[in-house]
This record gives sequence, C-alpha cells and structure tokens, in this order.
Amino acid sequence: MKSGDLKISWARQYMPVLSSIRERFEREQPFAGMTIGMALHVEAKTAVLVETLAAGGAEVHITGCNPLSTQDDVAAALNERPRIHCYAKRACSVEEYYASIDKVLDARPAVTIDDGMDLIHRIHTERRELLKTIIGGCEETTTGIHRLRAMAQEGKLAFPVIAVNDTPMKRYFDNVHGTGESSLTAIMTTTNVLIGGKHVVVAGYGYCGRGLATKARGLGARVIVTEIDPRRALQAHMDGFDVMTMDEAASRGDIFVTTTGNTSIITRQHFPKMKDGAILSNAGHFNVELEVDWLEENAGAIERRDGIDSYTIGGKTLHVLAEGRLVNLAVPKGMGHPIEVMDLRGFRKTALFSKVLYSPGST
Repeated sequence: MKSGDLKISWARQYMPVLSSIRERFEREQPFAGMTIGMALHVEAKTAVLVETLAAGGAEVHITGCNPLSTQDDVAAALNERPRIHCYAKRACSVEEYYASIDKVLDARPAVTIDDGMDLIHRIHTERRELLKTIIGGCEETTTGIHRLRAMAQEGKLAFPVIAVNDTPMKRYFDNVHGTGESSLTAIMTTTNVLIGGKHVVVAGYGYCGRGLATKARGLGARVIVTEIDPRRALQAHMDGFDVMTMDEAASRGDIFVTTTGNTSIITRQHFPKMKDGAILSNAGHFNVELEVDWLEENAGAIERRDGIDSYTIGGKTLHVLAEGRLVNLAVPKGMGHPIEVMDLRGFRKTALFSKVLYSPGST
C-alpha cells in the first residue's frame, strides 16, 4: 500500500462510529446524486469522513482549509477513490489556495462543509451564482462561526448553515481533548523541549484553552491563563490557574499558545518583554493571533528550520512555530486531533446532514 492509503487505513481502524455509519450509508444512499463541496484539513481522519460521504452516494470535491495542513500522500490517495476529487496541496501559495477553492465550487455543490468559512465566504463574494442551488452547509470551527454570525447579523448570509462547532460533542470532546492534546504533542515533537516545570501561557479560556491548560498542567507545566471575559477568567482562577493579562504574562512565559479564534493576541508590544528562547504558537484556525508580519518586518536575524522560524529582538531570540498557523496540523509532523476525537466529529456532520438536510420534506 502507498503511504496515503496506509495512513487512511490506520485511522479507519480507530474510527468505529464512522465505520458503522458507512455501513448504513451504503445501504440507504442518502446522498445519491448530491455533490458535496468541502474545505477541510486534508489528512487521514478527514479522508475517512470523505470516504463515508462518497459511500452514501455523494460526489465529493474537497480542498484544504489551511496552506500547511494538507498531507500530500493522503490527497493523492483520495484522488484514487471513486466519486472523490481532491485539489489540496501542502505549502500552496495564496493564489493556488483560492484557485483550489474555486475548483470545488466549479462542481456546483449542493452542500458545503467548511472549516474556517472560506467556501461560504467565496460563494457570497465571488461566486454568487451558486446561491440559487446551495441547499445549506456546516461550519465546524470557532473562527468560522465568528465570521458567520457577523454575516448573519448584517443580513448577508444567504443560506442556512449548521454550527457544528456549537454542539456539545464538539466542545466537550473535540475542543477540550482534541485541541489540548494534539497542540501540546505538536509543540513537543517540533521543539523537543520539556513541558514540565515551564511556564506555559494559554491565551483564552474557552473550551480549547481549558483543555490545553489542563493537559499542560498534567505534564507538569506551571500554567498561566490570559482571558478578557471576566467570568471565564474567574473560572480559570477557580480551576487553579494563574490568571493575568498578556502584558503581565509576556515576561514570564516559556511557551505561549493562543486559542481564542480572534486577532492580535500576542503583538509587537509583547515581543520585547519575552524571555530569550520563548516559544510562540497558535491553536486557533487562522494565522492572525500572533503578529508574525511585524516580526518579519522588524526582527533582526531570521533563521528557519522545519516548523520553526526564529527572530532576534533586542538580543533575544523568539521562536514561532508553523508560521503562526494552526500548530497541531501545520508543523511538518503535525497529525491533528487524535483519531477517536475525529471519529466523533465525523459522526456529528454525517448525522446532521442525513437527518436535517436530507430528511423527507426538508428544505
């Protein structure tokens, strides 16, 4: 077997929920004649989901939702499956990224599956002719939900979208255990540094931040939480974490992880305060939580190695992982969420589609 097939086969073994759903889909064919367009992280667990939808009769067109999260061997393996068309490529340019989005939309999908809302945004801004035939879609990450809610409040969202990110199963398992465990794994395998004894600064105490803070403490870290919501900040305090502003935490942290889904969390005002050797990473969807552009323009010597960019400021060196992108997938050895967590995520999407979008009499 080729490497992509081996990865998919390994993941499938630990995804019993999707395997059970696939058996039902093969019998019932709920998506027969339907085209589904997807923009997701193209790796082995996603591939099992794509296979499941295709087994239910769908014609699936998929591309990546992050320029650095695609595993090329998995993308190649998907292209060898019937009714599956994959356009994703790792380390693609911005132009190539959106060209692949357009290839998915050229297939005129009836349903979209988004991680970050790039498909939906493209439809509403550049491909509005598709609004006549779109039944609906889903969005599975916090950043995408923020964007969708802003569109909805402005009256600009033209078709229904299921907020998969808001389901309890997503928050309690995917965000807490998936993001928490996989982000720390990616940091450790990329840097080979010890977590125990270090000050780990977690920005944001939503579900992702809670999971990451708890798991870092389990590895022996001295965890600091920064949070602007007073109730969440109080919750972090009551959970036993040190709580302070990023201005205060900047000089104390050894490892920083942002988990907010918002912009400009660690910025130019924080970099000069940091320790020599501080490690900065982002566990939010888009590369907007760390002000990497400022470092690129204003830092001294820049050294690059696999998954790490090092910047010199005032005689101190700061290390940014994965260009400030989603650390658990964008580092060279990033594997994303644990398989079992993604099995539950795949269940949520397929269940929502089969029961809501394609139930008799649905619109």
